[in-house]
Amino acid sequence: MPAVVNLPPLSAYLVVSAVLFTIGVLGVIIRRNPLIVFMSIELMLNAVNLSFLAFSRFLDSADGQMFVFVVLTVAAAEVVVGLAIIVTIFRTRRNIDVDEMNMLRG
Repeated sequence: MPAVVNLPPLSAYLVVSAVLFTIGVLGVIIRRNPLIVFMSIELMLNAVNLSFLAFSRFLDSADGQMFVFVVLTVAAAEVVVGLAIIVTIFRTRRNIDVDEMNMLRG
């Protein structure tokens, strides 16, 4: 007879997801370093992924897992483009402070 594993309730996963998302929002709002901002955005995306997976497990459906795959794919593309922009700005200005980035304005 297999051992019964008691998983945490859905609310525990949602609380952890909400805390991670809040930390990510605070990182985007407070920090001025674009690398920290990108890490905070990734933290927010992973918090949403945790919610998708928790609901997927709770509802016994694979739809949440498919959404996680799509979100991870978009997040990877976002990181590549964002880091390319940051490197280009650093090469031209030698400064990557978010408050001083006004060269992209038209």
